[in-house]
Amino acid sequence: MTERDSDIDFDFFDEPETQETAQRRRVTRDAGSRGRRGTGGPRRPVGVPTGLTPLLRLTLLVLFAIFVIVVLVLWVQSCQGASKHSEYAGYMSKVDSIARGSVGVGKQLNDALTTPGTKESDLETKLNGLAQQQSQLADQAARLTPPGQLRPEHQHLVEVLQLRASGISRLADAFRQTAKSKSAGAAARLLADQANLLVASDVNWDFYFRDPALRELKRQQITGVAVPDSKVVQDPNLSNVRTLTAVWQRIRGAASGAKPTGLHGTGLVSVKALPGGQQLSTSTVTTVTASTELAFEVTVKDTGDAQEVQIPVTLTIQATPKPIVKRGTIGVIDPGATKTVTFRITEQPPFGTPTQIKVEVKPVPAEKTITNNSAAYPVIFSLGG
Repeated sequence: MTERDSDIDFDFFDEPETQETAQRRRVTRDAGSRGRRGTGGPRRPVGVPTGLTPLLRLTLLVLFAIFVIVVLVLWVQSCQGASKHSEYAGYMSKVDSIARGSVGVGKQLNDALTTPGTKESDLETKLNGLAQQQSQLADQAARLTPPGQLRPEHQHLVEVLQLRASGISRLADAFRQTAKSKSAGAAARLLADQANLLVASDVNWDFYFRDPALRELKRQQITGVAVPDSKVVQDPNLSNVRTLTAVWQRIRGAASGAKPTGLHGTGLVSVKALPGGQQLSTSTVTTVTASTELAFEVTVKDTGDAQEVQIPVTLTIQATPKPIVKRGTIGVIDPGATKTVTFRITEQPPFGTPTQIKVEVKPVPAEKTITNNSAAYPVIFSLGG
């Protein structure tokens, strides 16, 4: 290679920088120098949003976050409300079962006191058994766990059931203590004192449990939860001295095997169509407006001088292809007193054609006059307006 060739190769690899490359290097050096010296003009921020579009996006994001929070709060409240409703509903369902059991005991008590021919020893055994049933219901109630806000009311509920058990047990003891008494009035007063414990239990159920429980449900805005009612006394007359005097005399007579003496009997007083109270006649046709609330109220009087119990009453509406038959019972009725039995008609009666309603009151033991125990009433049923 000659010396000239070497010069040419050197010139090729050491070609001067282009103008663009030199300018970029100068800009870089100048920027670095300004950075080190801290001098030079203000620099425009990089990436800072300008205009309305970024602000609108930020506003929408905030609104969406608020919406999510509100939805979450409402969802939590809804879950809490559903849980609270479930808690109260479950508790009241269990109380309802106990309440219905107590009502059933009351019905058995009513039957025991009004069943003809019952002897004192048999009645005492029956009452002690019913007192045990009530005590078991009280124990069931005591094992329940009420919602926190109903703890005082629940304690009253347990006390009511215990009072009922005590009242029935004391009533059995009163019958035992007066079995050989010679004073019907004194015996009846002792019996009434115990029976009034049962009346008090019905009052206390409403006053100390049901009414305050309803108020608490309303305060907490809980709807659709029923607070059960419970009545152990089926016939209030069975707690007064007059009625219990006749009960004691009848039971004592059954114990001695004595046959009914004196005047015995019942009489049909009236039959009225409900609603409205339109009285039926045995001699003229009565137009009765039929509706979903159609019922007939039958009034019966004790026409004798002795207490009568468990009196069957039957109402029959003649219809095709078969008559409409309704049955009821008067538990107990004192001499000279009247009782009513209401028959609700759920079937469709014959419309537009004459028909007949017949009412029969079954004669009581030793009743001699039975001509006033039944009657037939001509009627025509019309559609309600």
